[in-house]
Amino acid sequence: MSIDEDTRWLEWVTKQFESIAGDDKEIDLDEFKTALKVKESFFAERFFALFDSDGSSSISLDELLEALDLLIHGSETDKLRFLFQVYDVDGKVQNTISIYSFILKFSGNCHNFSSGSIDPDELRTVLKSCLRESAISLPEEKLDDLTLALFESADQDNSGSITFEELKAELENFPEVMENLTISAANWLKPPDLEQKKSKTPRYLTRAYWHNNSRKLFFLCLYALLNALLFIIAMLKNAHGGLWFMVAKGCGLCLNLNCTFVMVLMLRRCLTWLRATWVVRVFPLDQNILLHQIVGYAVLIFTIGHTGAHVMNFARMSQNDGMYQLWEYLFTIRPGIGWVNGTASITGVILQVLICLMVVCSSTFVRRSGHFEVFYWSHLSFVWVWALLIVHCANFWKWFVAPGLMFLIEKLVGIAVSRIGGLYIVEVNLLPSKVTHLVIKRPPFFHFKPGDYVYINIPVIAKYEWHPFTISSAPEQQDTLWLHVRSMGQWTNRLYEYFRQPESQTISNKRLTASLRNRRHESRTQVFDFLHHPLAEYCNIKCYVDGPFGTPTRQIFASEHAVLIGAGIGITPFASILQSIIYRMRKQNCPNCNYSWCETIKDNEMKLRKVDFIWINRDQKSFEWFVSLLTKLEMDQADEEPEGRFLEMHMYMTSALSKNDMKAIGLQMALDLLAKKEKRDSITGLRTRTQPGRPDWAKVFQKVSEEKKGKVHVFYCGSPALAKVIKAQCEHFGFNFYKENF
Repeated sequence: MSIDEDTRWLEWVTKQFESIAGDDKEIDLDEFKTALKVKESFFAERFFALFDSDGSSSISLDELLEALDLLIHGSETDKLRFLFQVYDVDGKVQNTISIYSFILKFSGNCHNFSSGSIDPDELRTVLKSCLRESAISLPEEKLDDLTLALFESADQDNSGSITFEELKAELENFPEVMENLTISAANWLKPPDLEQKKSKTPRYLTRAYWHNNSRKLFFLCLYALLNALLFIIAMLKNAHGGLWFMVAKGCGLCLNLNCTFVMVLMLRRCLTWLRATWVVRVFPLDQNILLHQIVGYAVLIFTIGHTGAHVMNFARMSQNDGMYQLWEYLFTIRPGIGWVNGTASITGVILQVLICLMVVCSSTFVRRSGHFEVFYWSHLSFVWVWALLIVHCANFWKWFVAPGLMFLIEKLVGIAVSRIGGLYIVEVNLLPSKVTHLVIKRPPFFHFKPGDYVYINIPVIAKYEWHPFTISSAPEQQDTLWLHVRSMGQWTNRLYEYFRQPESQTISNKRLTASLRNRRHESRTQVFDFLHHPLAEYCNIKCYVDGPFGTPTRQIFASEHAVLIGAGIGITPFASILQSIIYRMRKQNCPNCNYSWCETIKDNEMKLRKVDFIWINRDQKSFEWFVSLLTKLEMDQADEEPEGRFLEMHMYMTSALSKNDMKAIGLQMALDLLAKKEKRDSITGLRTRTQPGRPDWAKVFQKVSEEKKGKVHVFYCGSPALAKVIKAQCEHFGFNFYKENF
């Protein structure tokens, strides 16, 4: 650090200290724990004891500065010595000795320092605290295995204890840990980096952004140009009525276009069909939801402009001719404005209210806060909007007739499809984190592609509500259809709670259950039986399914190098894709077998050369959703070298502390060592090692880029916030980005 940076750091620490210490200018243990925000008190107590150099049971500003100066400015060896002291639970170094004194004494005459050793019990205590701090739950036997693995590796002289030099030698085998060894207290009290003002080109002006968003930008330019053209034409035609009348007519003509086009963007069957044509290469069909939202906001803006301009025009008319008051123009039919009994003003006011209500209730805050039903039911008022528009405007029906007919046909087809086949939920599995796995009897005519989604209606949950969910089973699984539903709103919570009821309320028709068991046993798709949950609940519940509808993931098998990124339950479309990959790889690997489970799939459709699958979960339990599937994928590639594997998996657990955090170093080292020994990850049971923390996307995509397996396509399903981060990185590396959105 420079002198200026050092001064700034000192000021920052002092400010932070004063905000915590209060009037007594000392930090006690409880204040230290609160400030450190650690889950496990063990580390807070150990850090506090080492910071409290005078043994006064409180930390002064000088003591804090002395300790943090070591942890931030000190060398790697200094930090490792502090780590050693944390692990040496019953170490004989007294609190009256400052950290610097300890380091000098320890480094000056290490072989004469009597308390420098860690025994197995101490190591086990530390690892147990590490597990709690990282929210990892493992049985006591596994904790013993972790302790033994790390202890045997570090205790090079088999003395029964680990010295500082042995711990340092062991840590040097983990260079990623040594690169950036940190501690929460030091990190928390480290000042934020100064924002360096650099002449950086805005993201939206970069060549990569325009290349990756060319179809969307082309559409938006065309859309804006068309609206501007209609607005100008309407204004010129009505120039005789004055400025406000011209603006009202211009906005009105644009509303004719937008109020019909907003519907076209949600014709899911038509869009699914168009995805298989050349249109998908010209227009951004995969971003129809985003475009629907943009057009929806345009409708709101044009509506406000149209209404406001008419109000100003009516105010002018009421002042000039004096025939009617302003309120009469707005709320009565007396002026006779409109082609149906002079109702233009009244219908306009109602339309303004309905459109504003629809936009507000469709906001992200409403949809993502567990109130999806508010969005759903308010959006159904689109029927009233169209009806009122036909009454309100004499020419709207001319714009509406063709899209309205398409909409009607699509709805009729959807009703017919959903009512044919007699679908039943035949099996339910309640998974961790309130995820409901539904197994639905699949009708013979139901064909879909990996990653597609459906709308499902379950009358016993809600008679008139339809909700979209991604199909998590593969198309090659002929007998059943799978949905994984996470409880995040009223309907999904009711679904989960319904199947938690006593067995007698949900199980019926034992004969059907027996039949399904027999058929599943004899099914030709027994390759997928490993996913059957041993605690499955068999039932016979009527449901209706509308779909399937296509998504961007339909393009995966036309990609050369595909990166699949699922966050939490966002794995569901990729579960279908990965299962389909199992089938296709088996088929390709058995050239002597003439039997085909799915004759509609052509081998030449699959151009994939490499697949990287990245799954990010917050907690350990969430990995149980699809651990059986991932285990099977690993078994199929057991004999292949990691560098040559067609499918490479990467698991991340965000609640776990990263390897460079002092509170997790020992645990992550032990997990690595035990995984190498047992060839299995202790957290998930997979061969793939679960990585702690969040991915470093720059490093992840850099590695993908260096593999040079062909054009990279990144497919993502999960939270919108993470999507923005990943998309920005994709633009930087020139990768195509596709987000699952419906």
